[in-house]
Amino acid sequence: MNKLKIGILKETKNPPDRRVAVAPEQGVELIKKFPNVELFFQSSENRCFTNEEYTELGLNIVDDVSDCDILIGVKEVEISKLLEDKTYLFFSHTAKKQPYNQPLLKEILAKKIQIVDHEYLTNENGVRLVAFGFWAGLVGAYNGLLAYGKKHNSYDLKPAYECHDMDEMIQELSKVKLDPIKILITGGGRVAHGAMETLSHIDIKKVTAQQFLTRNHEHLVFAQIDPWDYVERKDDDHFDLDHFFKHPEDYKSTFKPYTKATDLFIACHFWDQNSPVFMTKKDMAEADFKIDVIADVSCDIDGPIPSTVRPSTIAEPLYGYNLKTQKETTAFDKDAVTVMAVDNLPGELPRNASVDFGTDLIEKVFSSLFGTDNTGIIKRASITTKEGKLSETFSYLQDFVDEL
Repeated sequence: MNKLKIGILKETKNPPDRRVAVAPEQGVELIKKFPNVELFFQSSENRCFTNEEYTELGLNIVDDVSDCDILIGVKEVEISKLLEDKTYLFFSHTAKKQPYNQPLLKEILAKKIQIVDHEYLTNENGVRLVAFGFWAGLVGAYNGLLAYGKKHNSYDLKPAYECHDMDEMIQELSKVKLDPIKILITGGGRVAHGAMETLSHIDIKKVTAQQFLTRNHEHLVFAQIDPWDYVERKDDDHFDLDHFFKHPEDYKSTFKPYTKATDLFIACHFWDQNSPVFMTKKDMAEADFKIDVIADVSCDIDGPIPSTVRPSTIAEPLYGYNLKTQKETTAFDKDAVTVMAVDNLPGELPRNASVDFGTDLIEKVFSSLFGTDNTGIIKRASITTKEGKLSETFSYLQDFVDEL
C-alpha cells in the first residue's frame, strides 16, 4: 500500500516566523501513531528546531516537498511557493476577507489547492481544536511587565525572543520589582489564561473587579475581568453572554472606571467590530486617566483601544501614544501611554509554542486529515476544494475573490 506523503513546511512569510507545525520528537510520535504516513521536513535555517535536531532522530530533511500529498505549515505560504493540486494546512487569514491576502486566495483557487485553515478546525460543538492564544497571552503579559520596568527604570528583562524557551523567560521574571500597582487583564479565554500564567510567577495577588476599583492595596494586585464586568445592555436587561456574542451592538461600555484605577492594562479579550469600545480618545485625554502601559495582546487596530494605532514588531515591540496630541510618539514620551502591540507574540517562544501546537494537531486533527473525516473536522475547515472552488461554508468569499 502506498503511504501518504506528508511535508512539514519551512515558513516563508516575512518577517520570518520560527515556528513549525511538528517538533522533532513529535515527528517520531506521528510516524508511530500513523503507520500509513511517510514524513518529510523541509530544510530550514530559520526554524527554532535545527535540521540536525530532526535528522538525529532519523527523520527526513529535504529541500523539495513537491512529491508530498499534504503540506503543513503555520503561517501563510508565499504565493510563489504554492504547489498545484495539493492539500495545504496553515493559517491562511483569508476567511474574513483580509485584503492583504486576497491575491493568496485567488492563487489557491487557480492552482486547485484545498486549503484547510487551522483557525477553523473545530469539533462538532464549534470549539476550536488548535490555537496559539495561550502563548500570545503568556508573552504579551511578559512584554507588558518588560515595558513597565523600562518605563520606570526599575528593572530590565531580557526580551522573550532572546530566551531559549519558556523556562528561561520565567527565570527572568525573578527580576521584576514593582510597587503596589494595579494590573488589569480583560478576557477569560486561552489568551487571558496565558497572561495569568506569566503573572503567577511574580509576587502578586488576585482581587475581584469590585476590590480592584474601590480599594487601595498595599500589595501588587491584578484583576481579570470578563464582558459582564465591562459592558451592560442598553435596555438595562440582565447580562447574557450568549446574547452579547450574538448581539454586541445592544451593549454599551462600562469600562471607564478601570481607566482611573489601572496602571498596567493587558488586553486579552475578543472584540467584535459591533461591540462597544473600551475607551475613547476623549476618555484617554481626561486628567485622571491612569493607565501607564497597555500590552494590547488582542491588537485590534483602530478598534476598542485608541492607542493601538498600528501593530508593533518582535524586534521593536514598543511605541508611545501621546495623550495630548492623540498621535504616535516615542515609547517613553512623558505625555504618552506606552503601547505593546506585537501581532505575532507566540513567535517569541517558538519552541514551546510549536510543541503545544503540534500536540493538539496530533491528538485532535491528524486522524481526520490522514484517514477518514468522520466528524467533519477537515470539511468544516476547508475554505477551498480540490476542484478549485470555494467550499459551501466559505462561498460568501466569492465576491471577495472576484474583486481582484
